[in-house]
Amino acid sequence: MPAPPLFQIEDLHVRVAGSDGQPGAEILRGVDLTVGAGEVHALMGPNGSGKSTLANALLGNPDYEVTRGRILFKGDDITDWATDDRGKAGIFLAFQYPQAIPGVSVINFLRQALSARKGMELSVLELRLAIMEWMERLDMDPAFADRYLNEGFSGGEKKRNEILQMAILEPEVAILDETDSGLDIDALKVVADGVHEVRRDRPELGVLAITHYQRLLDHLRPDRVHILVDGRIVESGGPELAERLEREGYESWRTTTEVTAP
Repeated sequence: MPAPPLFQIEDLHVRVAGSDGQPGAEILRGVDLTVGAGEVHALMGPNGSGKSTLANALLGNPDYEVTRGRILFKGDDITDWATDDRGKAGIFLAFQYPQAIPGVSVINFLRQALSARKGMELSVLELRLAIMEWMERLDMDPAFADRYLNEGFSGGEKKRNEILQMAILEPEVAILDETDSGLDIDALKVVADGVHEVRRDRPELGVLAITHYQRLLDHLRPDRVHILVDGRIVESGGPELAERLEREGYESWRTTTEVTAP
């Protein structure tokens, strides 16, 4: 029997978690997506299309409720798994807006996260050696290891730190939620180069990059591009689809969804 795909989303419907007994608004309205080992997929869409909702649903954020469909990881249905179980299994989310955690250093945060992922306690010394090696490969200042997580970091430093986490935690699937948000061209290239460096070390890593912009894809060179409009993937294709989107904008796809929507 062939191995199942690395990561699958099947007919996924998601709404905001309700309050006061009232259901929240439906945001995703039937998303299908399959990411194979070693593949890079890009998900593009305008503001309000549901991109970040999808990222949050994939990591099990309780603020979002899956009402139909399922999420599969290596053939296992993980739709109802807790967020920490998904992380331990090898699913990683790089946040659009990484949070600062005062009082917790980068190295201690990574030690706790990696110990949970591996199911065993790791010493600070052995982790520091691994971090120093990756910081050199990612062209990061070694002093970052002892700074409080994201406290006082610039936008580019926060995003580079997310790539460091991805390298150290060794996930099997990485979801990059608008990791290009707020970055200038130079910082964007640094982050994209970091993703390539991690993939050189772990070529089987599957990547789903969620973005507004073609400029990130110029560096990441995805295998597949998907366009999300009004909670649905309205078209999928190769890298040329992103180039077409750059020329035409989202308007033609918006028109399509208005015509076909029930």
